[in-house]
Amino acid sequence: MRYIRPLSIEDAVGQLAGAAGPAAILAGGSDLLVRMKGGFVEPELIIDIKAIEGLSEIRETADGFSIGAAVPCAALGENAALNKAWPGVVEAAKLIGSKQVQGRCTITGNLCNASPAADSVPALVAAGARALIAGPSGKRTVPVEAVPTGPGKTSLAKGEIIEAILLDRRAPRSGDAYLRFIPRTEMDIAVVSAGVNLTLDEHGVVKSARVALGAVAATVLLVEEAAEALIGRKLDEAALERLAKVCAGACRPIDDKRGTVEFRRKVAGVLARRAATTAYARAGGK
Repeated sequence: MRYIRPLSIEDAVGQLAGAAGPAAILAGGSDLLVRMKGGFVEPELIIDIKAIEGLSEIRETADGFSIGAAVPCAALGENAALNKAWPGVVEAAKLIGSKQVQGRCTITGNLCNASPAADSVPALVAAGARALIAGPSGKRTVPVEAVPTGPGKTSLAKGEIIEAILLDRRAPRSGDAYLRFIPRTEMDIAVVSAGVNLTLDEHGVVKSARVALGAVAATVLLVEEAAEALIGRKLDEAALERLAKVCAGACRPIDDKRGTVEFRRKVAGVLARRAATTAYARAGGK
């Protein structure tokens, strides 16, 4: 096994593309090291990206925010501007693991681990976040929901690395929120989760919306019909009931020891309602 610590994204891409055997990216390592210790993966090459300039930084630009692939989740919670603009994304990131894990884990790693129950991914999907990908053919940007293709699988080609997660600058009267259900009070994996992102007009009517559900299908679901249930109206009881019904119907869950299909569908609707109510209030709705 080889370990390298490149100083540029180009070097990292070249090393990854040229690897003869299995290769892995190391940022926080909170998923990778557990999988290695459990014998699930045995990479021939480990590429530590933390020394690459910019990948451990949160940058605010005229267009929004760029969150480097090696930024630990704890740093998101300490960034006042990001907390103000995207509280739902930050609160989702702050639910990953324990306080100790928070100092190492990253939202990019959470995305690339491709777990259907990943906490940060539904919030990022609801936020319309994009992944900036560097590869042998240059750079490209894709919606974050296009990265996971199934449990433990991604759409990244050989040699490609996610360089940063991009979030747009917030429009006025916007708010987002993330909620999950877990059996314990903390440090557990979501049985169901929901992220909602809303923008209102000056009268409190929803102009645009994105609703995402986690842990109810093989990948996070972006439920467009749920967004349509909210757009063009205030967040009244009828809209919330429609939202809950659509979200419950959109689920494609499985029965397992953590929850039944029926239970997950019910909870998906409940969490979507609650997350929408919080997002609406954060956007200034009354």
